[in-house]
Amino acid sequence: MLTPFVFNTTPSLVFDPGAAARLGDIAAPLLGATVLLVTDPGLSKLGLIDPAVASLRAAGTQVIIFDSVEADPSRDTLMQAVEIGRSAGVTGLLGFGGGSPMDVAKLAALLLGSGEDLDGAWGVAQAKGPRLPLVLVPTTAGTGSEVTPVSIITVGAEEKRGVSSPIILPDIAVLDAELTFGLPAAITAATGVDAMVHAIEAYASGSANNNPLSKMLAREALRLLGAHIETAVADGTNTDARGAMLLGSMLAGQAFANSPVAAVHALAYPIGGTFHIPHGLSNALVLPHVLRFNAPDAHALYAEIAADAFPQLAQVEGSQARCAAFIDALADLSARLGLPARLRDVGIPQDAIPKMASDAMLQQRLLVNNPRPVSETDAANIYKAAW
Repeated sequence: MLTPFVFNTTPSLVFDPGAAARLGDIAAPLLGATVLLVTDPGLSKLGLIDPAVASLRAAGTQVIIFDSVEADPSRDTLMQAVEIGRSAGVTGLLGFGGGSPMDVAKLAALLLGSGEDLDGAWGVAQAKGPRLPLVLVPTTAGTGSEVTPVSIITVGAEEKRGVSSPIILPDIAVLDAELTFGLPAAITAATGVDAMVHAIEAYASGSANNNPLSKMLAREALRLLGAHIETAVADGTNTDARGAMLLGSMLAGQAFANSPVAAVHALAYPIGGTFHIPHGLSNALVLPHVLRFNAPDAHALYAEIAADAFPQLAQVEGSQARCAAFIDALADLSARLGLPARLRDVGIPQDAIPKMASDAMLQQRLLVNNPRPVSETDAANIYKAAW
């Protein structure tokens, strides 16, 4: 029996290598006279934003560049962007980069468009809106932020808070595989596994809004990501592989935007928040251990998607055996991609586990979607297995 669900996504998607250099044609009429381009210092120094800026300026748009976004962006950074946008009287926002610049652009568009207080927008469906016109251009194949109604900001020293609302979905997402050519292999690997986590958790999500569209998108995402991640890591300028990773990441984003992620992400957040480990790598470190914990309740679901990511697993009979082989294959993939395997490998001490487990319990908006309930003791045991 089909149950009621709601599915929201970005209304317009442009998938085309080289599209960023045509942003003036694609987005200038929407964004208006003055655009705040939100990015990070690395992309700015590399000149990756230059063709987009030139295209917008050629279309008569004034471009204000805010390139101070850090990994796991802080509230202070967000408010700096808002202040600059307000002073310049911007008419639209362009988020250009990985998940961090896109998340800042989303909330800056909201706060500049509505004037609302950020503290009133935290959580699910609390944002009032409206927002300013918003275009997002991802430069990594991982977060899927260009099609998710979520923005995550670090508040204080370590706590991450999220705004989840369809209001902050952009008007246009531009997927240009050429922008990902310069990504180092390690970042390509970590962000690619992050996208696979999005698809896996969306497919098995215990959310009441888990739905046939999200399941379909998650499976196609896994097919694209599983088939191309190793090529993208080994040959960073392979247009087909880079394009497949970008598209797979976007599809996984559409899936988990509507069928939300769960314990892998909940346990990854303390790793990133406390030890500043990149988000994709944080997910990869706990992924097999969370899935093994979930397997008693979710083995049938994991068995259904195993061969999408790893076609050879179609020959493994029995849902429990195929589930186990799927989890092992994911761990093996991370190792082949050169990612660290253990928490100790990234400098996390064993005595940090109790606080990480306690911090993970703050992520109830995610833990409620896990196919198996997770207690603080369970979280500690998963971290111990990952250590």
